[in-house]
Amino acid sequence: MTNTLTPAAPAAEEFRDAKAAVARLEELYTQATEFLCRHFVQAMATGAPDARVRAFYPQVAFSTSSYAQVDTRLSFGHVSTPGSYAATITRPDLFRAYLIQQIDLLICNHDQPVIIGPSTTPIPVHFAVASDPTITVPQEGAADFTLRDIFDVPDLSTTNDDIVNGTYQPTDGVGALAPFTAQRVDYSLARLSHYTATDADHFQNHILFTNYQFYVSEFEAYARAQLDDPDSGYTAFVSTGNATITRGDETLATADKTPQMPTYHLKRADGSGITLVNIGVGPSNAKTATDHIAVLRPHAWLMVGHCAGLRNSQALGDFVLAHAYLREDHVLDDDLPVWVPIPALAEIQIALEQAVAQVTAFEGYELKRIMRTGTVATIDNRNWELRDQSGPVQRLSQSRAVALDMESATIAANGYRFRVPYGTLLCVSDKPLHGELKLPGMASDFYKTQVARHLMIGIRAMEHLRTMPLERIHSRKLRSFEETAFL
Repeated sequence: MTNTLTPAAPAAEEFRDAKAAVARLEELYTQATEFLCRHFVQAMATGAPDARVRAFYPQVAFSTSSYAQVDTRLSFGHVSTPGSYAATITRPDLFRAYLIQQIDLLICNHDQPVIIGPSTTPIPVHFAVASDPTITVPQEGAADFTLRDIFDVPDLSTTNDDIVNGTYQPTDGVGALAPFTAQRVDYSLARLSHYTATDADHFQNHILFTNYQFYVSEFEAYARAQLDDPDSGYTAFVSTGNATITRGDETLATADKTPQMPTYHLKRADGSGITLVNIGVGPSNAKTATDHIAVLRPHAWLMVGHCAGLRNSQALGDFVLAHAYLREDHVLDDDLPVWVPIPALAEIQIALEQAVAQVTAFEGYELKRIMRTGTVATIDNRNWELRDQSGPVQRLSQSRAVALDMESATIAANGYRFRVPYGTLLCVSDKPLHGELKLPGMASDFYKTQVARHLMIGIRAMEHLRTMPLERIHSRKLRSFEETAFL
């Protein structure tokens, strides 16, 4: 098939105004996706057309020939060397505020325009129709024609993490302007909807991960109280299935099916609210969730889950603030070798410690009564204590670990890899090395009350981070030698 139908898109144009540039991105994207949807619906109704149907992602391009150094305090918003750079863009409506911010910084820091126009990357029809619930792409072979003969379909050979992994090699001399390509973002947006049963536009900039259902009930109770407080700044609470309430006394609709990672959003108008994700148990879920949430470019994510306390001096309900991670989860070994250190981030550590002090009313040296700061070990074997303990226990002792879980190091390592500020505050739920196993009846009333306190600490830490300037929380610690201009 030699003929190709494409929309008559505007030619590439220079912009020095970020809002106007993003408006053009939205225009191009809407035109392209509506074109694909229209032709797809027609093809399903009347049969395949005589030509291939193709539309392209919009693109932000930028060039500079100057070696002039920008403000060295900034970790983003500029390119490190002269050259040409570009990024394909999807869902500019969803990323409007982010795109305006990043494009404005680029224009201001280099005093150069951006160029907005169609890219040469086709939009897969599956992603184009994703925002229209009335359109469903059939499985291969279910239609009267071969889908990929007429429309572009997702291509995993071009959907990868090469940019964030530092392995991207430009083939045309054009460097990456953003950490993810449009195809990679679209892939994750689809996965997020599947795994969390909520739409991507509900996600807030501050993400709490947990591995225990009790936290969900406490989060909903807190959300309802905040919705009844006119001064809280929170506007809505969204549960699985996109069920939404705006008042504390409203009833939440129940989702037909429980998703793999139930997710809940306490929203603010500017997106600075808090999202809670119950990732369940295990590093695989932790990696899956963070792989996809990362494309939303959150400002911080924290793990507030349960752990095994490894020291005899710990009690059930005590807190552990991670300042280092022993990575034995293995799920990220191919993307981030274990020899890469995962540092503690001062801004996050301070926010968490201050939140513990605020919620518990312990300060300074007295905090040591209920909180240890130390290494958290993350493993991929839930029943590690059933094996010969001489090896694991020796390694844990040599690492100076104070707690063990199955998610924290994965979440921190992926935060490091994706340049998302991260932190961990765990609650001791068992002490297997000291005879206190996680069995029915072992948790004391004191431990049960800690769930509410623990969640509130995470919320208070996020509320503190929300007040922090973006350039401070997204510091240079997480940036490598040559970084993308977009955060």
